[in-house]
Amino acid sequence: MNAVPANSLPVAWRKSSYSNGGDANCVEIGLGHPTAVPVRDSKVPAGPALLVSPEAFSALIDAVATR
Repeated sequence: MNAVPANSLPVAWRKSSYSNGGDANCVEIGLGHPTAVPVRDSKVPAGPALLVSPEAFSALIDAVATR
């Protein structure tokens, strides 16, 4: 996992439909990155983004979905 400036990534950012359009406590994922899943805080769009491997991101989603 690496951190990079979110605005340096050529991706389309997507927020979960469960956020109801609000900005509080949301994360966004970047669509279109060739090797990683970028994740950023929606309240700080120009801040850092974490580059997570697709396998690690999938494991995170699986873990959250089972709780």
